[in-house]
Amino acid sequence: MGQGQKGSSDQEKKGMKKSDRGPAPEDDQKCRVCRFPLLIALLQLLLGVAVTAVAFLMLTISPSLQARETPHWAGIILCLVSILGFILYCITYLPDERTSMQFIAKLLYFVLCTIGLIISVLVVAFAGHHYSQTSKLSCESVGGEDCVCTLDPHDPIARNFTYESVSNCEAITKTLTIYFLLQIILNLVQAIVCAVGAFIMWKHRYQVFFAGLQIGSPSSQQWQKV
Repeated sequence: MGQGQKGSSDQEKKGMKKSDRGPAPEDDQKCRVCRFPLLIALLQLLLGVAVTAVAFLMLTISPSLQARETPHWAGIILCLVSILGFILYCITYLPDERTSMQFIAKLLYFVLCTIGLIISVLVVAFAGHHYSQTSKLSCESVGGEDCVCTLDPHDPIARNFTYESVSNCEAITKTLTIYFLLQIILNLVQAIVCAVGAFIMWKHRYQVFFAGLQIGSPSSQQWQKV
């Protein structure tokens, strides 16, 4: 009897040691980059940098372009959202909040992802409008320094668009049109990424319930789903 109890206690100790070592081997084999929110944050950072770079390239064509035509502000906001995603990953993301810091970070990340989604949709709308407008412009150079464009050259009361410091009008009718198309594509992908990030946050918080018992030590981060 004594030997049986001794053997069972040894097995329990071994089980506790295994649980204290950390996550299961299956978790170790998973791609760390694919874990939430690291992958979403990486995509947001790359897209934010790309949107900002294209916007500043558009500004080099003409300083007359307005802020809604060069949405560098949208890219900068997404870069800030991605930084918060990296912070959330570094403080050990868990579906169930364990500290007030995790709760605040998750709430801010959800709100900023939603704001980023709205901003990206607005940029797509503005870029789409300017793309359709620019592709129909008829432009001519004035004094070799400015480019004056109009939608209908035969209409005397048609609105004119003056682009300063543009010696070659093809930069407006061709190059600027391509940049608007790039902004549409980048911001559309950006909106999808933000929507996915906000959805995953909502799903982890309200669609999955976890038991209040954690297996092993707190460092193992293994939770039992109910």
